[in-house]
Amino acid sequence: MAPIFPLASGLITLALAGLSWSASAINNKTYEYIVVGSGPGGGPLAANLARAGHSVLLLEAGDDQTENVNVSQWLNFNLAGNDPATRWDFFVKHSDDEAREARYLHRTWRKPDGSFFVGIDAPAGSKPLGIYYPRAGTLGGCAMHNGCLTMNPNDVDWNDIAETTGDSSWSAKNMRKYLVKLEHAHYTSNYTHGYKGWLDTSLMDSGYNTSQDMKTLTTYATEQAGYSAASTEDLLLRDMNGDQPNRDNLIGPFGGVSHVNGLKRSSPGYYVRDTVAEKKYPLTLSLDTLATKIIIEKKGSKPKAVGIEYLQGKNLYSADPRYNAANKGVAGKAYATKEVIISGGAFNSPQLLLLSGIGPKAHLAKFKIPVIADLPGVGQQMADNYEAGILSLAKRAVTGMGEIFPAFWKSSKGAIRDIYMWCGSFSFEGFWPGFPNLPPDFTSTHGPNQYECALVHMNPRSQAGVVELTSTDPRAMPAVNLNFFKTGADEDLTAILEGVEWVRSWLAKANGSEPNALAPFQELHPCEGEIGKQNCTVESQKTFIKEQVYSHHASSSCRIGGDNDKFAVLDSKFRVRGVKGLRVVDASSFPKVPGGFPVLPTMMISEKATEVLLTEAA
Repeated sequence: MAPIFPLASGLITLALAGLSWSASAINNKTYEYIVVGSGPGGGPLAANLARAGHSVLLLEAGDDQTENVNVSQWLNFNLAGNDPATRWDFFVKHSDDEAREARYLHRTWRKPDGSFFVGIDAPAGSKPLGIYYPRAGTLGGCAMHNGCLTMNPNDVDWNDIAETTGDSSWSAKNMRKYLVKLEHAHYTSNYTHGYKGWLDTSLMDSGYNTSQDMKTLTTYATEQAGYSAASTEDLLLRDMNGDQPNRDNLIGPFGGVSHVNGLKRSSPGYYVRDTVAEKKYPLTLSLDTLATKIIIEKKGSKPKAVGIEYLQGKNLYSADPRYNAANKGVAGKAYATKEVIISGGAFNSPQLLLLSGIGPKAHLAKFKIPVIADLPGVGQQMADNYEAGILSLAKRAVTGMGEIFPAFWKSSKGAIRDIYMWCGSFSFEGFWPGFPNLPPDFTSTHGPNQYECALVHMNPRSQAGVVELTSTDPRAMPAVNLNFFKTGADEDLTAILEGVEWVRSWLAKANGSEPNALAPFQELHPCEGEIGKQNCTVESQKTFIKEQVYSHHASSSCRIGGDNDKFAVLDSKFRVRGVKGLRVVDASSFPKVPGGFPVLPTMMISEKATEVLLTEAA
């Protein structure tokens, strides 16, 4: 698994001679397909369609950073997340409760001198920006700065889509074929995998055989999950992406899969780059090209998407830290004879639909945008996993820094396993400019004694996030409010806390009387004090979790749903309701967050969308 700490004291921003394919000559050109966004949804889809012989224009607002070592060397992913060459800086709200927002320890402010302040007591004159939510504005999208965790979601996540839409092709059994198709597995397994796909996947080393501390702590976790200590190494080789019987309820330590090959990141960015570089497929990649509006014809009984308006130029979107409002870009238009596919992600796909007149009628009216399709679900019902952690300090330095094991847990509130975690000697408390290093100096975390289990709460009950326009200027960021814990708060908080308590149960097993023991652990949060001797109330711990959770798995802001779902923006074939020739294929398409990490399932639906489009085009 990935170490959650920087590998250098500063950023390694390299302006390498990346493969530059910005196509200024695309203006007024026509293609069969136009795809907006080169991330896990749009990148593979564009490359696949081109490899099948169809002319495709792929628009990407960022540039090519595939040879930037912050990106290409996956261990540098924290550096990639802070690199101005790759990052887009979004700031979100967790609720409409200003008092609650003000208690968020890592709230970000803009100081009068233009720099960031992270914390509660900001200097006078500082402007609150919100909770930092980094995205990636570069070829390959967020798969170019993530931690590469690669997890096929629980079967129920796929089966629920099949059930709500009445489309059996979404069943977990059928969806597995897309995983097999896209992957190039570099590990052996008892289950069916692909070995010829475009995405490298590798089983990561947990440190069990190289660090006695990792071996000891993982063994405690094994025992507290109900297994024998002797089975620990076997559990750490369990295939997270296997199709085991009853896989939705398998708990305890697991093997972790990442989309890497050795130290090199694998992602849609490289797949697109290589497809273009081979120069034998009709794929036109236009970098530094910000889509601004979908061109829609109103002829006939239903409006039809026929193209995209765009601006060309560097750093045109205001989330880009290098943004300059004076740079207006060069406007142009491109046209599609078959389809326009939007793959901008959970924030930008709904923004582009709204700017094009597709969304809630009342919201469009606020900006005097003519209504093309009144779809109440655009930018609504957004979901996100809750993420939290139990952070402690051992009595001495923990060996095996950066070596991590993943595990699943099932709370009393989960119909299936509902907590995913990864544990090791790291500190990861959320996102702020300069993460994971701590303010105010951003040079360190909690030192060599730190030990954390970072938790992801899967299938959260609240799904009330919103993405709304702030302006008709396509360069302006939308307003994003995740509306965390708006419904089902106590059940979700109970589930997260039970995950924390399970970790405590095995950290407490460390024998403090043994020579050179790790114990006792001093917990820093959510209940400060020596593990096993704390005296926090359940309510105080839930309050801490509620006010300090973070996230980076937004989905469902243009969701797929059945015909009777008023918030369903898409049908089961990714088609935007009420508009012909227009689809959305990215994380915004999911009805709810798929499992613990949406990057792999988004690539899987990209393969599914490829099949749908090629079948219809045949």
